[in-house]
Amino acid sequence: MTEYQFLEPFTFTKKNVTLRNRVVIPPMTERMAFEDGTVTSDELAYYAQRANGAGLFITAVANVNAVGKGFEGELSVADDRFIPGLRRLAATIKAGGAKAILQIFSAGRMTNSAILRGQQPVSASAVAAPRPGYETPRALTNEEILQTITDFGEATRRAIEAGFDGVELHGANTYLIQQFFSPHSNRREDEWGGDVNARMRFPLAVIKVAQSVIEQYATRPFLLGYRLSPEEIEEPGITMDDTLALVDQLKETPLDYLHVSQSDVWRTSYRDKTSTAIINDEIKTHLAGKMPMIVVGNLAKPADVNRAAADYDLVALGHEVLYEPRWVEKVRSGDEDTIRYAFSRSELADLNIAPTFLDMIRIVSGKKGIPFTNK
Repeated sequence: MTEYQFLEPFTFTKKNVTLRNRVVIPPMTERMAFEDGTVTSDELAYYAQRANGAGLFITAVANVNAVGKGFEGELSVADDRFIPGLRRLAATIKAGGAKAILQIFSAGRMTNSAILRGQQPVSASAVAAPRPGYETPRALTNEEILQTITDFGEATRRAIEAGFDGVELHGANTYLIQQFFSPHSNRREDEWGGDVNARMRFPLAVIKVAQSVIEQYATRPFLLGYRLSPEEIEEPGITMDDTLALVDQLKETPLDYLHVSQSDVWRTSYRDKTSTAIINDEIKTHLAGKMPMIVVGNLAKPADVNRAAADYDLVALGHEVLYEPRWVEKVRSGDEDTIRYAFSRSELADLNIAPTFLDMIRIVSGKKGIPFTNK
């Protein structure tokens, strides 16, 4: 049997939390919560089926307040009444041996008034996302910004009370934290906007309040992670220079890891077509070993995952664990030949993939499509 680096244990040294291996299941939008954001039995079945292999399991995102809801079927951590359901979710993941991380966010302008039940979306500034169908948001007031930061703190407290092993702050994929950092969505002229350093104030404030809550409420080691997207296609948009400046600040915070959201682990810049530098390598260099990083994107076969594990701390498998929930177990037992890299429509129920989840997979898969074995 091949000896793979990604099967080795990994320890977050700041908190002395050890994972059984270096494989991460990243957050994937499954849209299987109830309308109000409460955990469902469908979700529990999905997580239970996949929690027996990876070292770290990050949930689908949960909104921190009502105006932060981005889509139907989204988890919520906006009120104490959600704690019992979230407690069942954390326990389900941990029963399989994985550490359970709750990803938290506000969608900001990446939602609409129908999803918000008549409320206008909010953002750093009143600038619509340059994509078909998106509404112009309302700029948050200073008081609302401070309340949103508090909401992230309260969400962290609820995650602690629900029994999770950590939270991941979703500063990627064009959502609110990223919107404050982006020169496209943040045109503010107060303390929350301006140059790249000023645009960092909101994400850094969210990190600070989350860490403060962890210090106040956590009675056991509790991880704090941050996810970012390195570049934006918008003009003006986030550049690699912006991101590396942010990384230089993030590495000085109490964060336990940085999660880089990309479609390919080894991708180069899509803003600067002349650059041959691998984005993850640039970020790794700037981190200078001060915190581990999770990489994700276009990983499926053990050889590719091992190649990524040779260069980076933690490697995330997204869609592949949807098709093959026992991916890690099969690799560990030497049954690689039985790993599925596609699935049939008749297997959807057995894989606990609900119709709403399948729709989301279609959206994310884009031109690549879903690897069905039969059409």
